[in-house]
Amino acid sequence: MRRPVASLNRNHYFVIGLLLGLVLSFYIPQDIWELVQQEECPQEAAENLLIERFGQDFEPHLNLINKPLAAKKPVKNVIRPRYYSSELGIREKIFIAVMTSQEHINTFATAFNRTTAHLVNKIKFFIYADSVKANYKLKNIVGFTDTRESRRPFHVIKYIADNYLDDYDYFLMVPDNVYVDARKLNTLLYHMSITFDLYMGGTRNDNNHDNAKQQQQYPNYHNGEGGQGGNDDAGTPPEPVEVSDRNYCSLEAGILLSSSVIRKMRNNLDRCVRIGISNDHSINIGRCVKYASHVSGCQETFQGMQQYSYALNIHDRHRKDLSALSKEQAFRNATTVYPVQSPEDFYRLHAYYSKHHLDLVQERGYALEQKSYRIANGSISNKILEIRWPLGVPPVSTPETRHDILTWQLLNSTHSYLPHGNAEHTVAPLSRIEAIDFAKVLEIGQQYAALKHPKLSFHSLHSAYRKFDATRGMDYQLHLNLQEGSGKSRRLLLKCFEVVKPLGRVEVVPSPYVTESTRIAILLPSFEHQVPDALEFVDQYEQICMHNQDNTFLLLIFLYRLDSPSKGDDDPFKALKTLALDLSSKYKTDGSRIAWVSIRLPEQMSEPISPEDWILYASMYGPRQLISLAVADLALPKLGLDSLVLMATAGMAFKADFLNRVRMNTIQGFQVYAPIGFQMYPCRWAHYCKECDTCDVSQSSGYFDRHNQDVIAFYSRDYVQARKLLDPQGLPIIRSDLDIEELLLAPNRPEGVTSILDMFVAAQHTVHILRGVEPNLRFGQNVRNHLARGGSLPTGTSTADAEAESVDTRQCSKPGRAHCIHLASRKQIGDAIIRYEDKSILHK
Repeated sequence: MRRPVASLNRNHYFVIGLLLGLVLSFYIPQDIWELVQQEECPQEAAENLLIERFGQDFEPHLNLINKPLAAKKPVKNVIRPRYYSSELGIREKIFIAVMTSQEHINTFATAFNRTTAHLVNKIKFFIYADSVKANYKLKNIVGFTDTRESRRPFHVIKYIADNYLDDYDYFLMVPDNVYVDARKLNTLLYHMSITFDLYMGGTRNDNNHDNAKQQQQYPNYHNGEGGQGGNDDAGTPPEPVEVSDRNYCSLEAGILLSSSVIRKMRNNLDRCVRIGISNDHSINIGRCVKYASHVSGCQETFQGMQQYSYALNIHDRHRKDLSALSKEQAFRNATTVYPVQSPEDFYRLHAYYSKHHLDLVQERGYALEQKSYRIANGSISNKILEIRWPLGVPPVSTPETRHDILTWQLLNSTHSYLPHGNAEHTVAPLSRIEAIDFAKVLEIGQQYAALKHPKLSFHSLHSAYRKFDATRGMDYQLHLNLQEGSGKSRRLLLKCFEVVKPLGRVEVVPSPYVTESTRIAILLPSFEHQVPDALEFVDQYEQICMHNQDNTFLLLIFLYRLDSPSKGDDDPFKALKTLALDLSSKYKTDGSRIAWVSIRLPEQMSEPISPEDWILYASMYGPRQLISLAVADLALPKLGLDSLVLMATAGMAFKADFLNRVRMNTIQGFQVYAPIGFQMYPCRWAHYCKECDTCDVSQSSGYFDRHNQDVIAFYSRDYVQARKLLDPQGLPIIRSDLDIEELLLAPNRPEGVTSILDMFVAAQHTVHILRGVEPNLRFGQNVRNHLARGGSLPTGTSTADAEAESVDTRQCSKPGRAHCIHLASRKQIGDAIIRYEDKSILHK
């Protein structure tokens, strides 16, 4: 009976659990889990409530009613001026207004301009413009159509106030027969404050005759300071003003006005015109100043400074010689001298005052030097005082590394030894300028030796050395043989002297404004054997210029031999012409195109040339660099006089930055740009370096070749003007292919002219010539392409490392080794020689 009961109990548990679950499921509500979720997650419940009320597509919206849509105080961008002087209100010091006439423009006004304009900030000449001619050499002229003489100074004041009032501190009004010592005037102005009204000059010494007449006609004149401005009325007598002119500055000697006085005169200009009824400009200006600025009268002194004037028309001074006038203290202290009788007197006065100022500067410099030497008497260390010889000259620069050591160069009166530290040339003759310079230095050394050793006489030059320091100047060491006694008792003493030529004042050369948007016409000449290199250049030009829509134009110049066909399949330049036409049609919409010009060479230059013959020349023209002049003469008529021209070579590689530098450095009528490109070593042939077109320039990969003058940029007009200057001197202009032979055989051709750069130098044209290293211009691509195509260097060359530098350059020896390219650096050649001689190192 127990086992059935135990078995029933085990099943009973399962049945009871199942029945209990079913019963509970009927009594528990179905949404009980939702109620529990609402209590635990109120945020989600609220979202569900909104969905039930507004649907599944409900999106919240911001309530912007009665709320600002933008910030109440928007942030303002601060626009700053371009220059600090504009932001700080810094102005120039002096503006000179010269009242002249058309008859005196080429005489008195020109003399005034040449003696004063370069020493002041601004100068203008004012004339009547009733019949102004346009061919004046003087450009800073202003003309007035109103020819009434009494209105003339007010027109000048109005022009100054409208155009230059905020640019200058002081304004000087003078006639054209006054000499102004601008140096003394600038010194005077820098000692005065601009915060006060200034009306300075020389007072008048006599009454004006017109004022006497006016006083008789209008006896009730009074001071017009309290009147009101207005316009002139016909038939109405002028308002009475004060007749006394003794307190007015005389325009004959010059009137100096501050910018504040000019501003007040402009604000009261109508009133000034009404009271300026006199024919004497001094009185009219004085009345206007007194009315507008309430200045009591002419200020002869201001803040302890005084402007002196010297009159030549009293006491017969104009008849005296300048040497007699220079003895007077009043003449030496004068800032203005008047009236000058002739334009030549301007230059005499300017020469005297310039010499006078030079003497004063030298006296002050000598006094300062002596004072410095008295201070440096040994009581204070010279390291603290930093007093050196010569006084005021920077000390010798200290080299940072052994490569920066400045070496002394041995020289005599005719030659220099190891010039420029170049071991290839042991002796070189002094140039004409160097010989004159050394003769002058030697003369100064002899004079000082005679002063220092009066009992000794100069016998001969033992030796001399010189060294140039870019921070100091040129240093000379002279070893002179000085003779003591005479006859049998004569003996020579060796004395050493040091001479220093310090650097002058560094000035910034003003340059016209240029942009990087100028169109460049690239001229690419090519001989028949250079066609493969020209094809490589055109491909490079397409990638850099045409593809990037650079503002350039390529003109190919084909140099045909006399018997070469120029058409058909036998044309040596057919591939270039086909490529030029294809690229021009491809980039036709961008405005980029390639054109060509054909030139037929004379018979003497038509012998066949292989690529190996000229491969070692630095110039693409080989020994015929003079052809570059013929190429430019025949190609420039296709471009126009205002074109920017860049002469290129097929063996050069360049970047877009180089073209921008050409645009910035080539200035029409001002500057020619001749870059010094980087010549790359033929690494694949010499095995001294690794070829890398994108690497930076380094001594192991190449050098800057200053002897390669093929690449030069200029404007066509400047080139034509320079060629016209040399045409009468034996360098004929080429106008057709038949004239090339005349250029080559010219008997009286200027010496040393072999390239376009030499032509600009020999012409002594007014344009500057800028030469500088250009890392983005590289030469030697033709040599690399020639070796890559399976070519070789000229016969007779050795490919051994030991003889890489001593290449037999028979094809390049005629014009000189300076015109040949280098195959490796000296360090690389030295390493090769050591490896070749030391077999143990070679086997390692």
